[in-house]
Amino acid sequence: MSTAATASAETGAPVPATTAGPPSGTALFNDSHFHLLNYIQRGRTAREFLDMTAGRVGRVAMFGIPLQQKWDYFLSGDHAPDYYLSTNADLYYYSFVDAVIAREYLSLPEEDRSRVDPMITGFNPSDMYASDHIERVLLTFPGVFAGIGEFTIHKEFVSSKVSGHAASLRNPALDRILATAAEIGLVVILHNDIDHVRSSDPPHHAQEVLDLFARHAETTIIWAHTGLGRFVGPSEGHVAWLDEWLSDPRYDHVALDISWDEVARYIVGDEASAAAWATLIARHPARFLFGTDAVAPADWESYVANYTVYDPLWERLDPDVRAQVERLNYERIFDAAIPRVRAWEQSRLTGGAGG
Repeated sequence: MSTAATASAETGAPVPATTAGPPSGTALFNDSHFHLLNYIQRGRTAREFLDMTAGRVGRVAMFGIPLQQKWDYFLSGDHAPDYYLSTNADLYYYSFVDAVIAREYLSLPEEDRSRVDPMITGFNPSDMYASDHIERVLLTFPGVFAGIGEFTIHKEFVSSKVSGHAASLRNPALDRILATAAEIGLVVILHNDIDHVRSSDPPHHAQEVLDLFARHAETTIIWAHTGLGRFVGPSEGHVAWLDEWLSDPRYDHVALDISWDEVARYIVGDEASAAAWATLIARHPARFLFGTDAVAPADWESYVANYTVYDPLWERLDPDVRAQVERLNYERIFDAAIPRVRAWEQSRLTGGAGG
């Protein structure tokens, strides 16, 4: 694969690494949200990524992007867009991405595979056959995948660009996907903006997303970015709302990642916000994971910028809480999932479930 010169998260500029890490010999973090490929399915190889992060990053949930940016000559001429904001052309689901990620994982020697937890993303969440795709990928590449996602239901300008029927939190296809994930034991990384770009009070999708979580209490879900995004900021009561439902045992199966530098600018944008989020995380230390949301990073500096931007948060967290967010919650969630997924694969492949 060719190397994409992508900077921090999706389009931000590189930021020097300044955060003091954990004790010598310990990885800075496990990355719960990493895109090896960009919107035109280009990026570093898994080998190059692991070499770039060796000794500094532990494990990584590795996936591509399920959407391919169309190069429509009649819209952009000879300009080849490599990002969804670079053109008005459609995005479309690109299922081959899962084969690419599997190939990258399988190209690694056994000792390096333990650092990578690949995820399935190449399905359309509005398609009732999406669950069939997930099962087919697992049985085609047994021993590879740990979960599904990051996949998107509502996302600012992305949703309106996707060809075909729009995804929805109320679509039974999504319920079928989450039920399949529960049956198999897959970790789910779900992107769903809490609101539209033009905000409402209460946020447009707040109750819908909680209803979805409640319907799927047996599914291990990581809600990406706590519902925030480049163009969807937190409402005045966002932190209090998170605290309220995180305290409700009906949602104990849901964790939240704080990936993406665009999200970090909301969380640590000022002293009051950083303090509020530190208090929230300290109240629910088992429910938050750090991820970079880096997309095909060109170098270590651009990759780690999504970690160092959180310095004002890290310095406010008790070391034990910080360790949970940076490393331990990841290990607990994925270590619980992987044996279940391998057992499901084995059962299907040996005919134990009638497959």
